Amino acid sequence: MRNHMEAGWFYSARQVRRYLSTRVTSLKPPRTKLRNPISILRQLDSHQWLLFTVGLLSWAWDAFDFATMTLCVTEISEEFGEDISAVSWAMTISMMLRSVGALVFGALSDRYGRKWTLIVNLFLFAVFELASGFTRNLPQLLGVRGLYGIAMGGLYAPAVATALEDLPQEANGVLSGIYQQGYAIGALLAAVFYRALVPTTKYGWRSLFWFGAVPPLIIIVFRMWLPETNAFQVMKGERDAAALERYQTQGKPTGPARAKAWLNEFWISIKQNWVLFIYMILLMTAFNSTSHGAGDMYPTFLKNQVEMDATNVTIITIVGNFGSILGGAIGGYASTFLGRRLAMISCSVIGCAVFPAAIIPRSLNLMAGVFFLNFFTGSIWGPIPIYLTELSPPALRATAVGVTYQLGNLASSAAATIQAVLAERYPLPPRNGVQRYDYGMVIGIFVGIDDFPSPPSWKYDTPKNISI
Repeated sequence: MRNHMEAGWFYSARQVRRYLSTRVTSLKPPRTKLRNPISILRQLDSHQWLLFTVGLLSWAWDAFDFATMTLCVTEISEEFGEDISAVSWAMTISMMLRSVGALVFGALSDRYGRKWTLIVNLFLFAVFELASGFTRNLPQLLGVRGLYGIAMGGLYAPAVATALEDLPQEANGVLSGIYQQGYAIGALLAAVFYRALVPTTKYGWRSLFWFGAVPPLIIIVFRMWLPETNAFQVMKGERDAAALERYQTQGKPTGPARAKAWLNEFWISIKQNWVLFIYMILLMTAFNSTSHGAGDMYPTFLKNQVEMDATNVTIITIVGNFGSILGGAIGGYASTFLGRRLAMISCSVIGCAVFPAAIIPRSLNLMAGVFFLNFFTGSIWGPIPIYLTELSPPALRATAVGVTYQLGNLASSAAATIQAVLAERYPLPPRNGVQRYDYGMVIGIFVGIDDFPSPPSWKYDTPKNISI
């Protein structure tokens, strides 16, 4: 038992008591001087801006490709002759398989680098998005979207690392918020091109998927032009030095020696931080359940229950995503001075309070409620990329960030399908021959997810320094 405790597998009763007793006191904001965000951003050089931009674009197109499915559920169900609840499985399967991609591509990113891992992911995006537009029935679509989910899950970690790990410390918060709202930017662009392509072109929803396959190829060219991140190159150098010292007597370390050094770091980090990883997974489960529960079926709510046309659905979606973008930047910036946890908890409480305004009105008055709901949801998510990065040990930073984020997605992956099935139990009077359901009521069920308290500043160098 003593050896296991020394290895970091177990924590003492004193450590657990200290952890529980500091849940409230550790919310006290740090004594960080409030600074103008513009002066903070001026610290970045061209290398940092370019890497941040390519990471942001990659994440935004990840969101675009996923949003193409959420926006086209109604059109696909009509063409394939399937229920909306059946088509919603395309979203659920994508989300369920994201954790597989996160594990595979996160490990590749930590082992071989951020650059080529990200390039491979983007290429797979182009392939699977194009293939989605050629499917002829629901089983084909489900299969392609499942493969797409693996690629989607694999992108988050190398994109986060590319965007954030070379930044100055003070810029982490505000740029974390802007980066995370790449998801809202992608969803906003999807709404715009949905309106431009789906109702107006011969191929309808297929044209949106085909268009979505082109921009990833452009981002690939951009990423190939840029170097590997400085942080990974330093980590690789340290790993090579360890491999040379431990597994090689002279010359450069061999491939097997590098692999052994990486696996050794990987295993030690897991043993020392397993409780931390469980916390990160629970946190991402709560946040993803809330955001996917509130957002994935919302276009269907607008079209089926509120009976809005494509133009009004697009307008409301755009307004909501502008709220997310603004909230993410402000929430990330505020977390630098309030602390990550206090900023997220405060925005969660306010977001729950404004949620009814996003589902009760039955006109374009929904815009105000959607804007503020998305503003506070974006504020919650703004600190998440840098928060997960700060909690993760360097040796498996991409793996830990990607896997915990996507396992949270996995746990919440059935949100859209559960909502669709539940809504069918609450039918509304049909109009113009169209069966309508109370999607607004069931969406509200998913918004009350409680936030989990976060650990204090756990250290990942040696078990004796872990402060719980």
